[in-house]
Amino acid sequence: MTPLLSATDIVVQAAGQMLVHPATLVLHPGRPLTILGETGSGKSLLAQALIGTLPQGLTARGRVTIGDRVLDAADPASFRPLWGRTLGVLPQEPWLSLDPLMPARDQVAEGHALVRGLSRVQARTAAVRDLDGLGLGRAGGLRPDQLSGGMAQRAAFAAARAGGARIIIADEPTKGLDAHRRDEICALLLKGAADGGGLLTITHDLALARALGGDLMVVRQGRVVEQGPTAQVLAAPDSDYTRALIAADPASWPRQAPRPAQGAPVLRAEVLSAARGGRVLFRDLDLSVHLGEVLGITGPSGCGKSTLGDTLLGLAWAEAGRVQRAQGIAPVRFQKLYQDPPSAFPRAVTLGRALDDLVALHRLDGARIAPLLDRMRLSPGLLTRRPDAVSGGELQRLALLRVLLLDPVFLFADEPTSRLDLITQAQVTRLMIDIAHQAGMALLIVSHDAHLIARSCDRVIALDGPLAQAA
Repeated sequence: MTPLLSATDIVVQAAGQMLVHPATLVLHPGRPLTILGETGSGKSLLAQALIGTLPQGLTARGRVTIGDRVLDAADPASFRPLWGRTLGVLPQEPWLSLDPLMPARDQVAEGHALVRGLSRVQARTAAVRDLDGLGLGRAGGLRPDQLSGGMAQRAAFAAARAGGARIIIADEPTKGLDAHRRDEICALLLKGAADGGGLLTITHDLALARALGGDLMVVRQGRVVEQGPTAQVLAAPDSDYTRALIAADPASWPRQAPRPAQGAPVLRAEVLSAARGGRVLFRDLDLSVHLGEVLGITGPSGCGKSTLGDTLLGLAWAEAGRVQRAQGIAPVRFQKLYQDPPSAFPRAVTLGRALDDLVALHRLDGARIAPLLDRMRLSPGLLTRRPDAVSGGELQRLALLRVLLLDPVFLFADEPTSRLDLITQAQVTRLMIDIAHQAGMALLIVSHDAHLIARSCDRVIALDGPLAQAA
């Protein structure tokens, strides 16, 4: 069987430092290949080197063969004629790939028109069909900023497929999605592969890796530590790292004993109701959050989890009801950890400059940055890069670090670990909970992962339609 794509001795470097050590892989038609690894391990950089999309400042070398073309990884321009037609990319951060001013339907139609050559009417019809198939029929007229994280990911998937590319590179395609939507995306990815297409997926989602099957590469610190058939590797892993990754699944975490609420609430909501796009998300919701308490919110994609957190912070309007915050506390100490950190970091400055600006603006202690970097397993060298030159997981941990510098009394963490591998997810979740308990910070966690919420939180609110249920 002739491979759709093969790569030999792919290396990625930055300022003389090797980020991805020589890696070789083969992608066969109809057989998915999944790259599984730790946050910041280089798995996304490896995929970007294969298609010529590395961020500025990073270089690659090695040989990539796609069909009858032999390409030099050191020459990213040579890959451009294949973009959209042969290579379709579903990026890790949908909001960076979607036009912020264009409705989702028009963005998908654009691919059908410009790449496939369909007429305007045909392209629009095809875009509506694509979005309907992803459960986004009613959201086609919305801009990316009006979509939830899961909805934006599905819209980006439709846009990536619009050009008819035979090979799809999917970078964390199910992050931020509930189990039902994850299975839908998985089925769509597999459908393309079943028709003889190629599918290369980068993920830290063990459930997705299992469902995709095919072959698996496990990457750690820029090195391939294990590879083989997915079922074989996950059933009987050879490396200690793979075994630790499997054992870190939230379903295996011990349950925490709920902590009783103490003192007056730092935030209270009464008969709160919200709607989006004419659809009621929740109605007549009462809740209070106390210092040191960890409250979880779970539910399917688009059910209003993020809207609830934004409403509590005053970032979104409520249809009815009111929110009261404890008096005498500076507004800056009510903070949000965003689901998609690229939307919260300035793109044109380094991460170190962004942190320094925060320190200067609020007269904070900059000496706290170094120990927080160490606690979150982040290299100080990351601060010399811009946001697009680090992994999504690294950027999410840096976003958490930035928020913690402000000593929040209430932190709304919107899918805070959706970009993290299982091991780092467990560590960061434990870090947030420890800080909440030790510093007396009220913590509101939103997640699609019911196991993570059930095993981390003192109380849980399940959103699924207008009526919310508290546990």
